[in-house]
Amino acid sequence: MIKLDRREFLGAIAGLGGALFLGGCGSRETQSAELPATRTTKYADNTLAVASGSDASALTRKAVDALGGMDKLVKSGDFVVVKPNIAWNQPPEVGATTNPEVVGEIVRMCKECGAGRILVIDHVIDRPAEMVLGLTGIMAAGKNAGAEVVAAQNESDFSRVEIAQGRAIKSDTCLKEILKADVFINAPIAKTHGATTLTLGMKNLMGCIWDRQSWHRSKLDQCIADYATIIRPDLTILDANRILLTGGPKGPGKTKAVGKVIAGVDPVAVDSYGAGLFEMSADDISHIRLAHEMGVGEMDLAKVTIKNV
Repeated sequence: MIKLDRREFLGAIAGLGGALFLGGCGSRETQSAELPATRTTKYADNTLAVASGSDASALTRKAVDALGGMDKLVKSGDFVVVKPNIAWNQPPEVGATTNPEVVGEIVRMCKECGAGRILVIDHVIDRPAEMVLGLTGIMAAGKNAGAEVVAAQNESDFSRVEIAQGRAIKSDTCLKEILKADVFINAPIAKTHGATTLTLGMKNLMGCIWDRQSWHRSKLDQCIADYATIIRPDLTILDANRILLTGGPKGPGKTKAVGKVIAGVDPVAVDSYGAGLFEMSADDISHIRLAHEMGVGEMDLAKVTIKNV
C-alpha cells in the first residue's frame, strides 16, 4: 500500500476537490495544490522513544537519537517548522508552555542537519505577544539556536484546509508556514486542561488554527480528532520535564518534575503515553480515543515499541 506523508496527503485532498484557501476564514482566494517529493528516510511509525533524566536539552536529543537521529528526517536545505506551546504569558517553571531548552535543542539538531530555514511559531493567545515570547524563554532559546521565532497574530497568517474525514468540522484553517514546510515538528508540553482533561500533542495543534473558540462552541474533543486526520506532524516531541497537574492550561498550579521527553511519529501513541504520566489511560481522554477510532494512530501501547533511554 502506498503511504502518503503529511504534505502529500494535504496535496492529495486538495487535488481531489478539497479547496485550499488563503487568507483565513474570510478569504476565498484559491491556492493550487502541489505534491511534494516523497521523503524516503523516516522513523518507524510504531516506535516511541522515552528519554528520562534531569537535563531537558540532553533528553530531547537522546529521544530523537533513539528514533534514528534528526538527520533521518531533516535534509540539507529543508524548511522546518517547529510548533511549541507558547500560548500563555508564563515563565517556564509554571509548566504552561514548552520548555525553552527543548525548543532550543530541536532547532540545534535541525541546524546540524543543514536545514535551510527553521521557524518556531505558535498562535499566541496572551498579549502583548512580544512579552509572551520573552517570558516563556522561547524567543531567546529559538534565536540563539538559529531559528526565527514568530507569534502568529493575524488571520492572514492562516490558510483554509478541507477535512474530508471530519465528523464535527469539514474545514478549518492552518498556519500557512506549516503547509509550506518540508518538515513539521510538534513540540507540546504535557499538562492538564479544564475542557479536555489533558492537553498533549494533538490538542497542541489548536495553535495551528485561527478561531479556537469555534472548536469550543462545537464538540471540542471531536474537533481535535478531526483536525489530526489532516494536519499530521512529521515528528511529535512531548515535553514532560515538568508537567502541570492543576490549573491548566494556563496555570499557575501544582507541578511535578517528571524528567521525560517522549518522541514519536504516531501522535496518538505519543498522547497515549503522555496520559499515563497523569495516571490516566487513553480511554480517559476522549480526543485520544476518537483519533484512534478514526485511524490517526494507535492508542494501545502494548502494540507500540517503546525505547527507554
